[in-house]
Amino acid sequence: MRNIVTAGVVLALAASKAFADEASCKGESKEINGNWYCSAVDELKYDIFGQKGTYMKVTHMDPDTGECTQEEQEYSGPMAPFNEELSFHFRGPFKLKQFAVYNPNPNPKQKRSTSIAHQRRHNHHHFHKHGKHIRDIQHHAQEMNKRAVGDIVYATIDGQVQSWTNSYSGEAPTAAPMVGTPKTTGEAPTPTPAATEATPSPSAEASPSTEAPAESSAVSEVSSSEAPSGSGDQADLTGDWVRSGYYNSADQTLDGMVFLNNKGGQGSGVFDYKFGNSLSYASSNGQNGAPSPQILDGECTLESNTEVILFTDKPCKDNDCGYVRPGTVAYHGFGGAQKAFFMEFQMPDDGKTGSKYDNADMPAVWMLNAQIPHTGQYVKESCSCWKSGCGEFDLFEVLDPGNKRCKSTVHAKGGLGHSNYFDRPVDKTIKVVVMFLGTENVAHIKIINDKTEFPTSMSNENLRSFCSTS
Repeated sequence: MRNIVTAGVVLALAASKAFADEASCKGESKEINGNWYCSAVDELKYDIFGQKGTYMKVTHMDPDTGECTQEEQEYSGPMAPFNEELSFHFRGPFKLKQFAVYNPNPNPKQKRSTSIAHQRRHNHHHFHKHGKHIRDIQHHAQEMNKRAVGDIVYATIDGQVQSWTNSYSGEAPTAAPMVGTPKTTGEAPTPTPAATEATPSPSAEASPSTEAPAESSAVSEVSSSEAPSGSGDQADLTGDWVRSGYYNSADQTLDGMVFLNNKGGQGSGVFDYKFGNSLSYASSNGQNGAPSPQILDGECTLESNTEVILFTDKPCKDNDCGYVRPGTVAYHGFGGAQKAFFMEFQMPDDGKTGSKYDNADMPAVWMLNAQIPHTGQYVKESCSCWKSGCGEFDLFEVLDPGNKRCKSTVHAKGGLGHSNYFDRPVDKTIKVVVMFLGTENVAHIKIINDKTEFPTSMSNENLRSFCSTS
């Protein structure tokens, strides 16, 4: 194993210095196309979370004028602001083999068996860029799955996890869960690359927070915001952590999650000339939109500048996701201060050439506050909470065409980036865990053993064994 690197931050207006930069650089830093690189590592650890702050959330979008309104939103608590719901994004060239989500088991000592129908469909897509903010930080240190009658259902109500036996047996809705009724703008055209490019991606700086970290007494209140909704057929859910979502490309399994992209107007979602494309269901090759949930094809390798997004399979309704763009496809993200994501993926070199502005041969994996794609990932600043610091976490990101190094950066108030990097998995897949531990306000990104399996449940000891405690 290589060096394990910890990133810390002094939450003061005058300084936000990462331990990950020069202080932890074991070799000589090297500048490549405006970005600094130090040493290849197998693990990065961030301990900058849990601070208090505010961001500007979107409260209205006017498709006639293209104007949006915002209001100040406070955040606090363990892992804040990343305790809020997150969406998971992948950009090509990229091949996703497996993806699993784990949440704390609300009742780990009670053994039960639950039969949950697996989805078998086809879907994926999206696109992402923000050079200036990364360099500044471096320099400064499906419709919802129908549950069968008799299934156990979990939900968090007023902060307490509740469970009951499902007695609802009505038909699942056949229409895509579009939110609101947008004003008709005529038949939605098939977006062209130029139209997509016209919708800018965020590039502004996030300023350091002036607030102190959340007090340790708040840690005892950590809980997952959404209890597991699916974990495989006849799953043994007696572990401390249970699998709430799973994708396997080989056997075409998709459980508890849905693939979306930013191709609104192609089968689902909406398109207009003020806000561009909304979220949509992704096609099985990730290139286009689709009218209903699909599963990413087992042999699919996302092409350069093709992006897909994972959400849970729980549709947004009754404003329980906050404000979302009218007509968009909208699902809940992955919420809670305690959560873990396991992935198996490859970032092949597709030989595309170009600049960092068209994302040629620049694969990436990252997370966003789910409010960002719900209103628009590539809209102007006043129509997104991104600039004001609601949260982006870059996990593995290639920052210029053909580079074989993947950087990690936190975009939020008090955010930072690492000069240390992960080797890009060009010729083979790797397995990775991303762990949010709200009890410690710490996040780990770790390359793990190739033989690691993603079971339906695991003990707290097993989960924590994947990452360093130092």
